[in-house]
Amino acid sequence: MQAREVESVVVVAHAQEGRKGTVMGEIIHGSIAGIVGKYVEFPFDTIKVRLQTQPLLTAAADAPTFRGPLDVLRQTVRKEGFLGLYKGISAPLVGAMIENSGLFLCYSQIQRLVRSMSPDTAGTSAPLSLPQLATCGFFSGAIVSIVLTPIELIKCKLQVQGLNKHVKVGQSLRPSYSGPTDIIRNIMRTEGLSGFYRGHLGTLLRESGGGAAWFGSYEYVCMKMIAANAYRGVRTKDDLTPWHLMGAGAIAGMMFNFSLFPADVIKSRQQTIEPGSTANRGFVAIAKEIYATQGIKGFYRGCGITVLRSAPTSGSIFMTYELLKRNVPL
Repeated sequence: MQAREVESVVVVAHAQEGRKGTVMGEIIHGSIAGIVGKYVEFPFDTIKVRLQTQPLLTAAADAPTFRGPLDVLRQTVRKEGFLGLYKGISAPLVGAMIENSGLFLCYSQIQRLVRSMSPDTAGTSAPLSLPQLATCGFFSGAIVSIVLTPIELIKCKLQVQGLNKHVKVGQSLRPSYSGPTDIIRNIMRTEGLSGFYRGHLGTLLRESGGGAAWFGSYEYVCMKMIAANAYRGVRTKDDLTPWHLMGAGAIAGMMFNFSLFPADVIKSRQQTIEPGSTANRGFVAIAKEIYATQGIKGFYRGCGITVLRSAPTSGSIFMTYELLKRNVPL
């Protein structure tokens, strides 16, 4: 084995050393981290969803409801007040707790499973390779998507309600809901249980591929930071400063959101179509419609604001999670 490979293995070992935690600890730490991240992220997410779900242009004379992220921010605050940016946050807060606790818990448990099944690591505490860690992130996201899809659907429906204040002549109004419970009752009455999983393919693609990118890039950046600061006595993640953790998390968040953004655009449109609408509902049909009316750019509407907000959001999540594990072991 070459010297560089030896160094890489040592760094990975240091990066993962002592990272074990209890199931309850993973759940609690992940939940708190998710809440912190959601409050940072939600205004940006509202802007993203409104950009993604505004009416598609059908003629050259049509003008979009919003010209861009700053226009969404300006119009929302002017017509709905600052709290309009937090419309529908109750369901996402629950979702953030479930998503992040589930991601961190699944990531930890799947690592143990992969380690036990690999001939090189079975029965040991040997570190996993980056491809193995990314694979753990992939399956973690896939599992969490099952719970996350209904929460995402409720969130998106609540976020676009305020668009009724932005409609132009000839555009139809969206239904008004009193809250998450009203949406749940409406879906059960009109579509049944299957209605909660409209948009699941997009959520699955985003969470599984994004999970691989999220955890893989975070572990990689942490490894590089540990190696770069080894001369200062940095040997594990516990030696990294909060700014190091936030920086690694910020990069991971941007990788997560950019990696499969088109799937998220299609998912958002699927989940904001109301029962009885004649609009296309299928994943492929909506993809074709977006491409026909907007081209490739249509799949990246809201991408800039999403990647921008993912940096402080993901940075806050990883920093909070790691500091809780470090200082409040459970």
